[in-house]
Amino acid sequence: MFCCPSRSLSRRAAGGGWLASLLLLTGCVTAPQMPPIVFTGDPVVDGNAQLAAAPAKDRVLWEYRVAAAALRRGQDAEARAKLDAARATVAGLVSSPSAEAAQARGTFRAESDKPFVGEPYERVMANLYRAVLYWRDGEPDNARALMRDAELIDSDTENKTYAGDWVIPDWLDGYASAKLAGDGTDALARARKSSAHPLPDYDPAANVLVLVEYGRGPRKYAAGDQGEQLKFAADTSRAVSARLEVAGQSIALTPWDDVTYQATTRGGRVMDHILGNKAEFKKTTDTVGDVALAGAVIAAQNTRKEVKRTVIGPDGKPRVVTETVRDKGAENAAIGLAVGGLLAKLLAGAAQPAADTRAWENLPQYLSLATLRLPPGEHPATLTFLDAAGQPLPSRTQTFAIAIPAPDENSVAAAAAAPRDTAVFRSELPD
Repeated sequence: MFCCPSRSLSRRAAGGGWLASLLLLTGCVTAPQMPPIVFTGDPVVDGNAQLAAAPAKDRVLWEYRVAAAALRRGQDAEARAKLDAARATVAGLVSSPSAEAAQARGTFRAESDKPFVGEPYERVMANLYRAVLYWRDGEPDNARALMRDAELIDSDTENKTYAGDWVIPDWLDGYASAKLAGDGTDALARARKSSAHPLPDYDPAANVLVLVEYGRGPRKYAAGDQGEQLKFAADTSRAVSARLEVAGQSIALTPWDDVTYQATTRGGRVMDHILGNKAEFKKTTDTVGDVALAGAVIAAQNTRKEVKRTVIGPDGKPRVVTETVRDKGAENAAIGLAVGGLLAKLLAGAAQPAADTRAWENLPQYLSLATLRLPPGEHPATLTFLDAAGQPLPSRTQTFAIAIPAPDENSVAAAAAAPRDTAVFRSELPD
């Protein structure tokens, strides 16, 4: 909220329009205060409390964060609700940008003022998490739709300068088609083209889908003279692969996708996001202000000039005298340059080119995928995370059970439908 200047101040400013402009540009801003939050240590409870207190522009960000935490804790309903709400909001903002987003793109509004929708890699991860839940619910067709949407999110659909290169979305796209008695060979070929590791053929008879994540994902930070460059950094992950052992099977889980790589590239090309227009405006306007103010100083030093005129002396005789008088033209020029320079400096100060560093920071770095066949029953499983030398990280080993329900032979609907897969999601990251 802008603070209005007092009436007396306004009256004093009435004689100069430039001062009124100064007041408008430098109005004080009161930021809304978040209510206090009592933290419980439960990431879902605490995340929901922060979501309730967050401004509307940050709701999607908190929905993303809570969804990831809920999925890791096995709270599927909570993760589903948050992902659906976030994706619906993002779809609306992307298809018909809001007034807030348009204002944030303006020179004098910060990028962080716009509603958060996330970078492409963040939106792809929201789709992937939701696809896991669709698969778990026995809806591989809906999971496939989200994987195809993810491929578009990561592609330049307008200029066709690069194509998406995530592996798992392409592979799952084709796998869902194979499960639904369709042809997934094209999607499999795309996945293999993007993958750094050999990918298995589809096994439509597999009844277990395993998605494993490990390592901490990218962090955003601002760089550049004006903080206008959005760049990414990531901690080095000790875990660089994993191994799943269940029912006498040992499945190697190599990283199919690297989220940090996806954050920092487009179509395999390293890139940075640069808000160049705002930064260039700020630098250029600031320079113009410096030049104008320097010119005003020079002009001010030349506001007096000597003139000669003839006068009649006391003796009644004419004589020539030299006088120093004000040069109104130079004075006006000095004032004009000073006002212009001050306004330029104010405009430069008001420009906000800083990159938006809000981030979905509880994402992983690596993603691994596997499918396998298991008979009905409960199967003890061990998931071991491995370092770069292939050595186990004992403190991160997980033991759990994979439950495969027996088919309902008495249900006509179940007999007519494709068998529901068991979708296993495991994370090395803390809740």
